[in-house]
Amino acid sequence: MIESKLIQSGLTKIAGVDEAGRGACAGPLVIAAVILKDITDAKLAKVRDSKELKPGMREELFEVIVDLAQDYSIIEISAAEIDVIGLHKANLEGMRRAINALEVEPEYVLTDGYEISGLGSESLAIWKGDQVAISISAASILAKVYRDRIMINLDDQYPGYHFADHKGYVTRTHERSLNELGVTAIHRKSYANIQALINK
Repeated sequence: MIESKLIQSGLTKIAGVDEAGRGACAGPLVIAAVILKDITDAKLAKVRDSKELKPGMREELFEVIVDLAQDYSIIEISAAEIDVIGLHKANLEGMRRAINALEVEPEYVLTDGYEISGLGSESLAIWKGDQVAISISAASILAKVYRDRIMINLDDQYPGYHFADHKGYVTRTHERSLNELGVTAIHRKSYANIQALINK
């Protein structure tokens, strides 16, 4: 893991940051930041990119990560804000907010793919970082589980859209629901597929 070299240099507060929901057309973008107490803890052995894990394992690891974190934060950026500032800016701003929400100030920040300006700490953007840095993998799990829980709750508020199943991503079921029931307040209206429905 990349963190090993940083730890060998004397750093102990290394934050990983990652998002969930970037590819969805409904629901929030969720970004998590986490500083783990000890990346070598055996309880973290199964931590990897959240996309490689089954939902039950993600839920289990969520609790493990929270328990073994020096500090963590999870923030949401709404569909409405994404529509105003755009997805890329929302992603960067979300990562910045997640880092700034930490009570423990990180000595170093690892991000998944994108550089974040304006941080008070040194940082490194790593391509596919959730596959090579355990701190980023842990953040990806926190963000994914938290967002999935949001979408399951929204399923009750918007019956017929099946948000609990597809979590706001584009699927045939989601498209069918949109065509039959229309666009909701939690859909990202700047997205081409949603705009096409609005402009029908």
